[in-house]
Amino acid sequence: MVTALFFIWGFLTCLNDILIPHLQSIFSLSYFQSMFIQFAFFGSYFVFGVPAGRMVERIGYKRSMVVGLMIGAAGALLFLPASGVPSYALFLAAQVVLAAGITVLQAAANPYVSIVGPARTASSRLNLTQAFNALGTTVAPWFGGHFIITAAAAAATMTTVQLAALSPTALQLYRQQQASTVRVPYIFFAAVLLVFALALALLRLPEQTAVTREHTRDVHQGESMAAIFSHPQLVLAAIAIFTYVGAEVSIGSFLVKYFHDPAIANFDERTAAGFVAFYWGGAMIGRFIGAGILQKVRTGMLLGINALVACALVTTSILTAGHFAMWTILAVGLFNSIMFPSIFTLGIEGLGPLTGRGSGLLVMAIVGGAIIPPIEGKVADMIGLQHAFFIPAICYVYIAIFGFTRLRAGTVSSKIQGTA
Repeated sequence: MVTALFFIWGFLTCLNDILIPHLQSIFSLSYFQSMFIQFAFFGSYFVFGVPAGRMVERIGYKRSMVVGLMIGAAGALLFLPASGVPSYALFLAAQVVLAAGITVLQAAANPYVSIVGPARTASSRLNLTQAFNALGTTVAPWFGGHFIITAAAAAATMTTVQLAALSPTALQLYRQQQASTVRVPYIFFAAVLLVFALALALLRLPEQTAVTREHTRDVHQGESMAAIFSHPQLVLAAIAIFTYVGAEVSIGSFLVKYFHDPAIANFDERTAAGFVAFYWGGAMIGRFIGAGILQKVRTGMLLGINALVACALVTTSILTAGHFAMWTILAVGLFNSIMFPSIFTLGIEGLGPLTGRGSGLLVMAIVGGAIIPPIEGKVADMIGLQHAFFIPAICYVYIAIFGFTRLRAGTVSSKIQGTA
C-alpha cells in the first residue's frame, strides 16, 4: 500500500512536465513565467516540510499519510475552477495545495519505509518503493500527452501570432476551451487519492515499533530542531537533495520544448511528450540495476560516479545537436536513478531520535525543484534553452563531491543494500 503511494506522487509530480508546455501555450508564457508551475509545486515542500514532520510525530505515519492523500485530493479538485475561469494564478494555487498533500506523504512514507523493518535492509526497501515512484513518472508523460495535449490539439490550438490577433472575448473563450482538457484527468486523480485515503484508513499497518517509540520519547524529552544541525552529513545531504531535485526537474520541465526545437528533434508536442517517458523510464530501470550493484559497491562511490556521468551527458547535449543531443539528455534519467534515495539514506543515517525531523529537513530541501527551474528558465530566455542546461550540469558537480566526500568520511556501511 505504501509503495503504491510512491507511484501516485511520482505520477502527479511528473505530470507537471506536460502541464507546463500546455499552460505556456494557453497563457502565452515565457520560459521563466512557465516555471512558476514548478515554483508553486516544489515551493510547497519548503513551506510545509517542517509542519509535515511535526504532524508525523503527533499523529503517526499512517494517519499522516491519510491526511496527505485528502489534502492532495483537494488540490486536484481545485484544477476545476482554475480551468473554468481560466486563471494561471488559480492553477498555481491548485499546485500549492496538491503539493502540500504530497509533502505530507513524503514526510511520512520515506522514514516509515526506512524504519519499519531491519536497519540493514532499509535502503533496499526505499529502493523498491522509489522504483515504483519512477514507474509513476514514466507513465505520466504518456498519460498527459494523450489526455491533455492530444485533447487540446483536437480543439484547434493556435500560434502566438494567431492569439495576438484575437479579441479579448475570443481569447478568453479559446483559453477556456484549451484549459478544460485538464478537468477529466484531475477529477480522476482526486477520486484515486480519496479511494486510497479510505483504504489506508481501514488498513492495519505496523505503526509504533520499538524504534519509533524510542524516537518519539527521546524527541519529546528535549531534542530540538536545532540539534539536527550537529550532524554535518544531514546538512550536506539537504544541499545535495536541493541540487539533485533542481537538476532533475529543470531537465524534465524543458524536454518537450527542447525536442520541439528544429535544431534538436523538431517533434510536435505530443511526440515530444512521448519521448519524455524515456527520461523517467531510465530512472526506473536504473533503480533496479542500482539495487544489484549496491550489493557490492558503496553508496557514496556509486552516487559520485553517477553524478559525474550525468554532468558529462548534459554537457554533451549542450555541445551537440540533432537526435544525438536528444538521446544524451534523455540518458541522464538513467544516472539520476539512484540519487534521491542514496542521498536520503546517507543523510538520515545515525540520526537516532532525530530521524523524523531529519527527514523533514530533507523533504524541505526538495524546494530545489522550485528555485533552480525558474533560474534556468530566465537564463533560457536570455541565451537559449540548449545552453541554459549548464545549470543542472553544475548541480551534478556538487552531488559528485557529496558522494565522494561521504565515502571518505566512512559514514556508510561498505555494503549498504539496494539504495536507489
